[in-house]
Amino acid sequence: MKTNVGLLDRLIRLLLASVLVYLGLFLYSGSALGIGLVVAGGVLLATGLVGFCGLYSLLGLRTSQPREQI
Repeated sequence: MKTNVGLLDRLIRLLLASVLVYLGLFLYSGSALGIGLVVAGGVLLATGLVGFCGLYSLLGLRTSQPREQI
């Protein structure tokens, strides 16, 4: 699986994921909104750590730099 998420995009995703998970677990715990925030934060966390976004792949987007061929 090739990465299609760049470094800045990954950092933003990780930061946003931590905010969403915090909100979902502490401020909106036990509600449908809280569960949704935790799920959204989990998806952002996973894509930020792995560096691959399936939606970017479907849309043909890429924020990472292509590797140079030697």
